[in-house]
Amino acid sequence: MPSRRSALRWMAAGSGLAALAPKPSPAAAETPLKHAKIKQSIVHWCFERGSKWKVEDTIKAAKELGCVSVEGLAPQHWDLLKANDLKCAYVGAHGFVKGMNQPAFWDANLKVIEERINQCAEYGNPNVLSFTGFADTTAQGGGVVSLEQGKKNCIEAYKKIIGHAEKKGVVLLLEHLNTRDSAEMKGHPGYQGDNIDYCAEIVRGVDSPNMKLLFDIYHVQIMHGDILRRLESCKDIIGHIHTAGNPGRCEIGADQEINYPPAMRKLLEVGYTGYVGHEFIPTKDPMVGLREAVTLCDVA
Repeated sequence: MPSRRSALRWMAAGSGLAALAPKPSPAAAETPLKHAKIKQSIVHWCFERGSKWKVEDTIKAAKELGCVSVEGLAPQHWDLLKANDLKCAYVGAHGFVKGMNQPAFWDANLKVIEERINQCAEYGNPNVLSFTGFADTTAQGGGVVSLEQGKKNCIEAYKKIIGHAEKKGVVLLLEHLNTRDSAEMKGHPGYQGDNIDYCAEIVRGVDSPNMKLLFDIYHVQIMHGDILRRLESCKDIIGHIHTAGNPGRCEIGADQEINYPPAMRKLLEVGYTGYVGHEFIPTKDPMVGLREAVTLCDVA
């Protein structure tokens, strides 16, 4: 956790940003939202990567567009978020290579998951993100694990920490990733949890309301498609949603293959009340892409 002096410094910085960014003229303060039934969020890493945005830039964009979260930020940024009335919809705990499917990594991963749960509980942020890990981590000090054993290992590992998550009122998310796209951060060849049904079996095997699935529409489209029926089949265990356009993890407009408004309406139909995080890597002006995304997902 940050020190008191560090926290005060971030709060001061956040106060300054809050004073500057959210208070332009009334016309400029209007967001593109008409319905605001979907809680929309911006995933910072892809705008930092694609557009060299600083955290302050993403916060300013979120405020301008009516988003209620900037997600994936480390806890040292949370005072700044709080000063701007924003949540961090999820925080990462460990990497997607050395995950929970191999006991060699349990101690390190469980330690940081517990720390992140405690931090989320303190700040009122909802979710901690986890991964199955790669099937072959021989080069990282692990080994090779089969699908069935990997599933059993994940369930056993999550059961070691889920009671703490329940006590603290924090949700532990498991993310499904695609293994087809080999481009950096557009796919993850070698990841064991590349089947959405496999990940759903792990989540259901843990058998806790605080263990949920991160349903990334981009990754599911690449591996499976059939988005609307998969949202229906997973409706009881979805804890978070990510968006991006396919192919290329680009903007979510008309130049890619996924039709996002029906997916958002499906989420409302099944009673989803969590966040929808925009996780595309911008190929044009990031505010143009984000405004388009927020408008497309703002369904009635």
